[in-house]
Amino acid sequence: MSRKAKRSGEFELIAKYFAPLAKSEPGALGLKDDAACLKPRPGHDLVLTADAIVAGVHFLPGDPPDMVAKKALRVNLSDLAAKGAVPRGYLLTLTLPCDVDEAWVAAFAKGLKADQAIFGITLLGGDTTTTPGVMTANITAVGEVPHGKMLMRRGAQAGDDAWVTGTIGDAVLGLKVLKGDGLDLSKTHRQSLIARYRVPEPRSAIGPRLVGLAHACIDISDGLIADLGHICEVSKVGIEIAVRDVPLSPAVAAAVERGFDIGELLSGGDDYELAFAAPASARRPLLALAAETGVALTRIGRVVKGRSVSALAARGKPIRTARAGYTHF
Repeated sequence: MSRKAKRSGEFELIAKYFAPLAKSEPGALGLKDDAACLKPRPGHDLVLTADAIVAGVHFLPGDPPDMVAKKALRVNLSDLAAKGAVPRGYLLTLTLPCDVDEAWVAAFAKGLKADQAIFGITLLGGDTTTTPGVMTANITAVGEVPHGKMLMRRGAQAGDDAWVTGTIGDAVLGLKVLKGDGLDLSKTHRQSLIARYRVPEPRSAIGPRLVGLAHACIDISDGLIADLGHICEVSKVGIEIAVRDVPLSPAVAAAVERGFDIGELLSGGDDYELAFAAPASARRPLLALAAETGVALTRIGRVVKGRSVSALAARGKPIRTARAGYTHF
C-alpha cells in the first residue's frame, strides 16, 4: 500500500497554489464557483482542445514536477498553435496519488505560473482529486482564432509544399537517454535531448501567423509520418518527403551519424513541432515569417495525388518507417 503523504486538503490546495494562477481573468471567478464564464473577442471563435499526460506513459515518475506541469500545458498549447489560435487560458484536472506530498504540488504550480507568464495565459478552473493509481494531469486549453479561419487537417492540395517547424526526432531520443538505452552521445547532446522530451516548445509564436498562408496544419505529437498521414487521410491527398531535407538538431544528427535509424526518428512522437501544407506562392512570406519570429521553417516535400505518406531517400528510394507512429491502444 502506498504511503499517504502529508498535504493540505483539496480546497486549501486550490486556495494556496491554484487560485493565484487565475487572478488575471475575471471570468475565472477566483476559482470560487463551479464554472468559469468566457467569451471570445469580437470577430473571433473560441478553439478548445484537451490532452492528458499520465505518469509512466507521457512522463517518467521521477521527472521534476515543474517540468511535468509545463509539459501538460505545452502539449495543449501545441494543439492550439496547429489550429492557428492564440492561447487564452486553460482548465486543469489534477489527479494525485496518495504518496504525492504538498512540496510536489507547490513545484507543479510554480511550473504553471512560469509558463503562464511566457505564453500570456491564465488558469480558468478545473478540479483536484486523489487516486490509488498514478498521477494524471488533464488540461483543456482555450484559444481564439479569427472567425471562420481555424486551420484544420483538411485543406491540403496536390502541388502544395510540405513544411515543418524546428527539428524532428529530439524527443524520442531524449526518452531513450532517460531510459538508459546507451546512445553514444556527448553530455551536452544528451542533456539537449532530455530537455526536448521533458519540456516541448509549442509554436505559439508562429501558429497564428500561418492563418492565410497554410492550407492544412497539424502538430507532431505521434510522429512526423503518422501526423502527416492524418493530413493525407482527411485532405484525400498523398505527401512525399525528402529524408535529406528533414531538419535535425546537432544532437540528433550525431545519433544518425552513429547509426541510429532515421526511420525511427520520423516515426517517433513528442516533437510538438508543426507540420503544414502551403502553396508555392507562400514560400517567400513563410521564410520572412521564420526570420521575423526566429522559428525555423523547413520545406521537406510536396503534396501529391494519393492517400499516404512516402519518405524518400537518395534517388527517390522509399525508406521503411512505422506508419502508425505512437498510439495509446
